[in-house]
Amino acid sequence: MKTIDNIPVSKIHRASKLVSTGARVGVNYLKYYGDELTKTEIEARTRLNENNAEDIYDSLKQLKGSALKVAQMLSMEKSIMPQAYVEKFSLAQFSVPPLSPPLVLKTFKNYFGKLPSELYDSFNTTSVNAASIGQVHEAVKDGKKLAVKIQYPGVAESIASDLALVKPIAIKMFNIKGKDSDKYFKEVEGKLVEETNYVLEMQQSKEIAKACSFIPNLLFPEYYEELSSDRIITMDYMKGEHLSEFAAYNTDQAKANKLGQALWDFYMFQIHKLRKVHADPHPGNFLVSKEGELIALDFGCMKIIPNEFYIPYFELAKPENIRDYNFFVSKLYELEILREDDSKEETKFFTDMFHELLSLFTQPFHEETFDFSDGEFFGKITELGQRYSKSTELRKMNGNRGSKHFIYINRTFFGLYNLMFDLKANDIKINNFIGL
Repeated sequence: MKTIDNIPVSKIHRASKLVSTGARVGVNYLKYYGDELTKTEIEARTRLNENNAEDIYDSLKQLKGSALKVAQMLSMEKSIMPQAYVEKFSLAQFSVPPLSPPLVLKTFKNYFGKLPSELYDSFNTTSVNAASIGQVHEAVKDGKKLAVKIQYPGVAESIASDLALVKPIAIKMFNIKGKDSDKYFKEVEGKLVEETNYVLEMQQSKEIAKACSFIPNLLFPEYYEELSSDRIITMDYMKGEHLSEFAAYNTDQAKANKLGQALWDFYMFQIHKLRKVHADPHPGNFLVSKEGELIALDFGCMKIIPNEFYIPYFELAKPENIRDYNFFVSKLYELEILREDDSKEETKFFTDMFHELLSLFTQPFHEETFDFSDGEFFGKITELGQRYSKSTELRKMNGNRGSKHFIYINRTFFGLYNLMFDLKANDIKINNFIGL
């Protein structure tokens, strides 16, 4: 894969990169209008989406950082994003052009004050894995194989300016209106700032590994503080293949179920017992060992779940509460889905909408065991998401809905459901974590 010798760091350089991308997107629309004359609407729209996804991703992968992280987050929204964007943006999870070896050495020296050769017995300057915030290198010290994660230069300093550039796109995409919409962007900005703080990530990684070490078939690397800093993390090198790669060829249902149960138990224990959760559940953060065990990585994005959100959120996971209209509506107000300034039309629309969404999305919690390989269940989720994303009625209303905590909790559940579906895990015991 081609390497990168420099990353635009200044606000002006990063903005100009996105402006030039906008110009290419404009050309794509001109092609689209021409295609409408000679092709069907579906063919013309498909080509437009493919061209735009290609051009936008090519720009973001050069910028890296927050802009690319937002693309990664959007790639998990399979139910509302066009397939072309999902396929292209999902590359941000674990397959982007890495820094060149000279830039790696320069960056490492800037961060640590020493070259890798002064810390490790050997260090491979060619990255083995590059993502949105940083890239990973192999190293050896005292006979132990290590993984060294190095943050890209300028990432931490450009978060606010990157989000300011992405904000107009997000507002349009999710139909966000209203003066208090900034709470959503502040939530994302806060989490991105945390993800660039590798001292915090080290602390969170060690806490979660210790708290969840009892869960069967789940492994974590050991972390080394003396070889880490606020922009570098050194940990055990964990051998395995990405979860998506394993799921693509696996035909062993027992192995899929074992991994799926470990993954589900891991998330349920965090949510219900720790009240904080690894809120970045994409395939690049999980490996499958040769022995068929699940390896969990990268705890930079942890979401604390406050009681005022946790209680009403999971009360609406119970079918009897969904059926109780007055109770259901009261919880929608608690979760800020319904607003005191809503019109009668908005109140009815969003009550009906979330009743339909929650009746479907909470189905796994209505059973003792659940089949996450059920294509019909996931097909309904996709159909529902696409239907509302195209709703002209919804576009007329204020899309500023829900507590700020929904952003990362919903992201967690969408990501978790998708991973479980990719594994084709079935017969998963929903409350298994309680008896472990």
